[in-house]
Amino acid sequence: MTQTARFSDIPQVIVMHKIGYFLPEGFQVMAMGTQSVFEMANIVAREQAYQVVDYSLTGGKVRSSLGTMVLTEPARDAAVVDTWMICGVVNPLSIDHSPAQTDFIGHVARSARRLAGLCTGAFALGDAGLLDGRRVTTHWAFANQLRKRYPGAQVEEDRIFIVDGSIWTSAGLTAAMDLSLAMVEKDLGPEVASSVAHVLVMHYRRSGGQSQHSEVLRLGAKSERIQAALDYARRNLSQPLTVDELAQTVHLSPRQFSRIFQLETGRSPRKAIEQMRLEEARNMIERGRHSLEIVARETGFRDRKHLREVFVRGYGITPQVLRRERRPLRGRQVEGARADMPRESGSRDT
Repeated sequence: MTQTARFSDIPQVIVMHKIGYFLPEGFQVMAMGTQSVFEMANIVAREQAYQVVDYSLTGGKVRSSLGTMVLTEPARDAAVVDTWMICGVVNPLSIDHSPAQTDFIGHVARSARRLAGLCTGAFALGDAGLLDGRRVTTHWAFANQLRKRYPGAQVEEDRIFIVDGSIWTSAGLTAAMDLSLAMVEKDLGPEVASSVAHVLVMHYRRSGGQSQHSEVLRLGAKSERIQAALDYARRNLSQPLTVDELAQTVHLSPRQFSRIFQLETGRSPRKAIEQMRLEEARNMIERGRHSLEIVARETGFRDRKHLREVFVRGYGITPQVLRRERRPLRGRQVEGARADMPRESGSRDT
């Protein structure tokens, strides 16, 4: 295979995808956890579908954010790499990416099938000029800085991960697990990705459209009265929940309640309740197998159609897509994964 060959040109058989992890000094140690996704994909697929190699500019030992050292190969020695995972650091504002690093990332972007900025790794992609005109995300704490530094990028901080052409970016590093699973799904199919999620004890592979925050936490009520109203609403989402009713529960007039609620949360009671309904609907779909009619009724939407409209507007996917991603695994996939999992010392068949 020549250096310009692409995996998309190869016949549809399981082939080895080479994943290169680029580790800058002080890289966020949790990025290494995403390598387990590709490890388990090999086990589930019963083939070495992925080869994972750690690289740095000069090779040798690289210190992580935790202080542990990782042995890397020199980036200049990297042959054909299908996917580059550019790892972030804890505080991207405290470092300047070297010209050598920026040149390297820009160079590999021309030959690799895809590049991923894991968490704050998006800043390294931005310095290499790869974010202009792209939809991207990063950890919510640095989204505004990313937007200011690279005004040509369309930063969407309220997304788990985003795929825009060959550029993949993720939010905080647990979201990088979802991004990695999405790569496995793209390469090997949804059944393998679902089995990998099961082996890793992940509830499901999030599609990327989900919010980085819990709605109740994001509302951030400052007074006991507004918090009490939110608690009441959360316990009664299947009910109409008018402003008059919420105000009455905390002994305020509707006018006073609406004014204080807006001041404390930054949104109207009606909009806040809609978002709480939406979050609970998502949770019900993730947790179980209720029909969408039941989900809509229990979370206060008029009907299944109304739920779908609000769901698409809020998360960018339909409830049916989320349900399909959460669907239980087929028995043979799970058994295949178990059969190839290494056994603990002293274990025996029963």
